[in-house]
Amino acid sequence: MPRAEVGTPKYLANKMKAKGLQKLRWYCQMCQKQCRDENGFKCHTMSESHQRQLLLFADSPKKYIDDFSFDFAKGFVGILRRQFCSKRVNANRVYQEYIADRDHVHMNGTRWVTLTGFVRWLGATGQAVVDETEKGWYITYIDRSPETVQREQRKKKKEKMDKNDEERIMEFVERQIKHGLETAGPIPEPVYTEFVREHEDEIVKLDLNIKPDKKLVTPANLDKVFKRPTDPIDTTAKGSKKIKIEVKTENLRKTALDEIMAEEEIKKEVKNRKHYWLTEGIVVKVVTKSLGDEFYKQKGIVREVIDNYGAVVKLLDTGKKLKLDQKHLETVIPAIGKLVKIVNGAYCGEVATLLSLDERNFCVNVEIAKGVLMGRKVDKVQYEDICKLYEA
Repeated sequence: MPRAEVGTPKYLANKMKAKGLQKLRWYCQMCQKQCRDENGFKCHTMSESHQRQLLLFADSPKKYIDDFSFDFAKGFVGILRRQFCSKRVNANRVYQEYIADRDHVHMNGTRWVTLTGFVRWLGATGQAVVDETEKGWYITYIDRSPETVQREQRKKKKEKMDKNDEERIMEFVERQIKHGLETAGPIPEPVYTEFVREHEDEIVKLDLNIKPDKKLVTPANLDKVFKRPTDPIDTTAKGSKKIKIEVKTENLRKTALDEIMAEEEIKKEVKNRKHYWLTEGIVVKVVTKSLGDEFYKQKGIVREVIDNYGAVVKLLDTGKKLKLDQKHLETVIPAIGKLVKIVNGAYCGEVATLLSLDERNFCVNVEIAKGVLMGRKVDKVQYEDICKLYEA
């Protein structure tokens, strides 16, 4: 019986009957044809077009199954990413959304026999987090897009920088407290004597009317933790010796100068700390594998800085020039005694000499070699804040 022409009542009736999902047992994945009943599916399997498709499948079955599996996984993961993002959802719910399209790739044409096997494959390949419950399998999509990865990296870098600033401030406060206690000298210990009555009939009275000392905590007392009082302390007690503590003015001046310099260093650290560190004339190392083994771990000189975060790097071995982002580069630590450039932090832009390495704490000690601050020693500078200076 010939097919009904387009626009005829018979054609419209057939379209209305074919609307929506039908039985999977009467669907041919190779021909992508859905039959409405057993008789129609039998006629289709006996047709010449179906036989040609079977011959093509027999030549390379693995190729067709891999293609169908790829299309099925792509459509399923696409719905999971667009509709549910990173939310935890039942796998069967996502599958129902996927098969709502009549032209979807059916699972019986893929390498997976059941939805459970496909969900386990998603978890094994790292595309989603899967867990089994009493209500079935639940999946959570793992977003690995470049934008999301960069956003997470920027967030972690910011948290690390904030944490480093807090640690530096706490270390500075601890050093000030320790220095104040050392300069205050030893605290005299109280002398205890035995209570002896002069007369046996003497009555001892204790007055317990203790009044709170309102001047116990004052700003002047708090300053004693960090600064030593200028006036000598004279403590006298019955049966005890006089103790006089004299304070040298040189120590006071040195302590005040150290405090001022430390405060200025913290201000400079906050002001000069940037998210970018590239500068011309330094030696850097290529750490990205996307350029191939020819350029991986090669060292070069920064010839030009582009928009703070990019640079034109000339390789030392081959002389080739590359345009790279700073995330694909890292600083180079030279030998002790060589010149380095401070690329970030309080002394950003200064040229210094490398004095020593602290491999346990990933930091170095340097001495400013040029400029107004020449001869100034800077301790505990992080590896990423200095870089080898190119010497022609």
